[in-house]
Amino acid sequence: MLARFSLRLLATAALGALAVPAVSADPAPFDAVRGDRAGGWTAQSRSEVMALNGMVATSQPLAAEAGLEVLHAGGNAFDAAIAAAAAINVVEPEATGIGGDMFVIAWVAKEKRLVALDASGRAPSGATLARYRQMFGAQMPEVGIHTALVPGAVDGWSVLLGRYGKLGLGPSLQPAIRIAEQGFPLSERIGGEWQSSQGLLAKDPDSAKVYLQDGKAPGWGDIFKNPDLAKTFRLIAAGGRDAFYKGTVPEAIVTKSQSLGGGFSLADFDTIHARWVEPISATFQGYTIHQMPPSTQGFAVLQIMNMLEVCPAKLGLAPASLGPRSADYWHLMVEAKKLAYADLKRFNGDPDFSEVPVKRLISKNYATEQCTRIDMKKAAAIGPDSPALGGTAYLTAADKEGNVVSLIYSVYDFFGSGITVPGHGFTLSNRGNAFSLDPKSPNALAPGKRPFYTIIPGFVTKDGKPFFSFGVMQGGQQAQGQAQVLANLLVFGANVQSASDAARFNHTQQDNVLRLESGLHALVGADLKARGHKTQNTDGSEMGGYQGILIDPRTGAYRGGSDHRKDGMAVGY
Repeated sequence: MLARFSLRLLATAALGALAVPAVSADPAPFDAVRGDRAGGWTAQSRSEVMALNGMVATSQPLAAEAGLEVLHAGGNAFDAAIAAAAAINVVEPEATGIGGDMFVIAWVAKEKRLVALDASGRAPSGATLARYRQMFGAQMPEVGIHTALVPGAVDGWSVLLGRYGKLGLGPSLQPAIRIAEQGFPLSERIGGEWQSSQGLLAKDPDSAKVYLQDGKAPGWGDIFKNPDLAKTFRLIAAGGRDAFYKGTVPEAIVTKSQSLGGGFSLADFDTIHARWVEPISATFQGYTIHQMPPSTQGFAVLQIMNMLEVCPAKLGLAPASLGPRSADYWHLMVEAKKLAYADLKRFNGDPDFSEVPVKRLISKNYATEQCTRIDMKKAAAIGPDSPALGGTAYLTAADKEGNVVSLIYSVYDFFGSGITVPGHGFTLSNRGNAFSLDPKSPNALAPGKRPFYTIIPGFVTKDGKPFFSFGVMQGGQQAQGQAQVLANLLVFGANVQSASDAARFNHTQQDNVLRLESGLHALVGADLKARGHKTQNTDGSEMGGYQGILIDPRTGAYRGGSDHRKDGMAVGY
């Protein structure tokens, strides 16, 4: 025993001599090698989470736990989704919040059907094309009051829970109120994103007051509290959606807008009403993939998957040649993405203002036509485009009754417009940046109009039953990221976690650069470059963040996955 104790002391002394740093906001780099899993696909980051009674998955653990807390309190998946959404406003304010907008696709167990809710915002009454062209020329600004929309998220929360929730807004907001008042420590990722936004936040006194500490952005391990946001949540909990669209909140927004030369009026808040809409769908090898209709980019996912299904035969490609380690597969996927995104620019807009030929665009016949435009030996050149920005939070929730919710909402880029509503603790989005100032564009700016929305919740059914609820956040990565996850799961045999862990690409339409995560670049980068792709070896920062819940067709159990590129987790009971 003495010998063992002495050895332990020697080991401790040796570790001390290595000057191992304590965990801090600025630790020394960790330079070990990664350990191995004992079985399965050894590159998988963690096992699937499995549960029978309920599950929540999102990009921050406290938000996932908030949803689970509401499930334990007797709420259903709809209540849990809003609880997680409110909490993620507190813990990831750079990505999302009540100053933004929301979309939902959900399976309603008692109705045995999918429903979809469009809770988008709209341009304020002063946002005219002539005025903005005079002020900004040919391009929308990226940030500031002129990029802000009248927010749609809170109305969406109210409409969703009013029809399908069990507990309602008040109980669902309690975990978020507690976290906002008590505070929470920032993770490495969120702290880094916060610090990258310090310059933006410093420009607005109200943003600096809420989100900076002594003029500096908090970082990894720092504690952040937001009592102003807690106060706003309490108003909504007590007064419902009208507490957000009438009274002190819109008054504060309009006053701030007027001080900055913005175009908001109190009447603009009367125009926000979430809509129940029909999801758009396409079949894929026995499954049905569902997306939000325009003005979202949902139809691009269906286009890519249609081309992935019909083009191999048209191009003479053997199925065995198209696997996740095949350069042919990745080339086909990227070329399909280019075609789909070109259609987004050409056709997508607010259907209240212009017709979008969705039925044709998502048909198998159209996909077959598009196959003729793909050269398997050569990457297509494309014209310049405007970059899509990206922040966003996605979450999914399921309950013991069989309800499954796929929800995404966002303030667009980090901290949105950078404009914080005084006394209320949240930023307005900069989603208006996604409008075009080209009067010929279907996405041209107009008062009361919805812009091009990058945010899309995904859903898959099989044999008329819910199968997979999922999303991949981050701007222009979302549709192409969803397609990659779907191929991993539905074609290549991945589970709900490994479908995310596999390496992804990000192709940007504006510069035609193909960014490949390092392992994928090492595998197929040289081959793709030889075909004319402008390849770039990169990390996971541009690949988006995935969350997913799969409903096991054999057992009915929930199987959850969460992206290692973010901080979150799937939790169940």
